[in-house]
Amino acid sequence: MKKIIIINGPNLNLLGKREPEIYGNQTFKDYFELLKHHFEGIELEYYQSNIEGELINKLHEIGFSYDGIIINAGAYTHTSIGIGDAISGIKTPVIEVHISNTYSREEFRHKSFIAPNAKGIIIGFGLKSYELAVNSLI
Repeated sequence: MKKIIIINGPNLNLLGKREPEIYGNQTFKDYFELLKHHFEGIELEYYQSNIEGELINKLHEIGFSYDGIIINAGAYTHTSIGIGDAISGIKTPVIEVHISNTYSREEFRHKSFIAPNAKGIIIGFGLKSYELAVNSLI
């Protein structure tokens, strides 16, 4: 059985409450339960932190033993050389995901420190972006 983890960064714990016009009304916890049901043959895990170092530690912890990592690093995507370096240093393939189309938003969101080290990027399909990422890893 494939083992895939979804890692969400800062403020994604507020999904369902924060800016629903951009991110929708569904909590990630509720969405994750649907996702697990949809991919019953896959061992899916979820981790979220608002702290950059914790995200890096999690990548180091699992980056050599899992079959795939899906990461939405939130704002750290555009600011964290450390997360980009952590992804560069691990073996597990990483898919970068964003709920909104970052290229239709502020210009600072157009730069990703994750993208050069990711297997692929999926942006702008709402929470379905995570489902597309899982499909790309199986």
